[in-house]
Amino acid sequence: MRGSLSELEAVVAVAARGGFRAAARDLGISSSALSQQIMTLEARIGLRLFNRSTRSVVLSAAGERFVAEITPALAAIRNAIDQVDEHRLEPAGTLRINSSIGAIRMILAPLVVEYMRRFPKVGVEIMTDAALIDINAQGFDAGIRVREAVPPDMVLVPISDSIHPAIVGSPEYFDKHGLPMVPADLQSHQCIRARMANGGLYSWEFERRGQQFSLAVPGMLTLDDSDLMLRAAREGAGLAYLNEWQVADDLASGRLKRVLKDWTVPYPGLCLYYPGRRHVPAKLRTFVELIRGVRRENA
Repeated sequence: MRGSLSELEAVVAVAARGGFRAAARDLGISSSALSQQIMTLEARIGLRLFNRSTRSVVLSAAGERFVAEITPALAAIRNAIDQVDEHRLEPAGTLRINSSIGAIRMILAPLVVEYMRRFPKVGVEIMTDAALIDINAQGFDAGIRVREAVPPDMVLVPISDSIHPAIVGSPEYFDKHGLPMVPADLQSHQCIRARMANGGLYSWEFERRGQQFSLAVPGMLTLDDSDLMLRAAREGAGLAYLNEWQVADDLASGRLKRVLKDWTVPYPGLCLYYPGRRHVPAKLRTFVELIRGVRRENA
């Protein structure tokens, strides 16, 4: 009647992701192999854990109770493994991090690659999600997000200072359409709109003389990836609202021009975060120490 640890992890992953494809990607196996693990466990215990259709995979009543019971136990097992790892002379294993794609673009070279140079026995696995997930339930050691998006019960480790947005367009675009002088001018421009993870459109944020406001900008092009927005702005498709760090090289080279700089408002920087109630394994502790060391050097 016992399920293997991998089968139990599979159940929790499918429940968290609401489907086999995303869960299989997280676990590093094929969807068919994951489905077989679930069916094998269901056959062994004599219960249907998931109700499946062509459109969805949802927990059955028995599955909901089963997941509620095994999730804390799996967390305890991971914690026990982490504590054993603490006795190693140097960090080892795999450091699993969940993040937004934009955050990883910022810290990949200065932190992740540097960490792997210093600790070659530690593998690093990074999974990106636009939406915030439960890192503890899905087996991640830590997450990286902007500070305001981090759940309140997490330990925070600041990575960057405030992030400054930049509204940019190509010189060719401005030659044709002119420069917006105030945010209201954007109503007569083509803006590259951003679709957020929750399905809504991002309203561009501004500040003037202490007064903050947001603006739903017009535009014929809507994208959900900042790198695509940058590429579109370079091609003259319209104005893009991006992070300053992302467009620094384009501004320096003249490929893009910045407008409305005095109107944009910075927002809180990136943080590493992890559950405060968990033991901190050596692989995570050393990553935290690297982050703090890099911040001291750049202060």
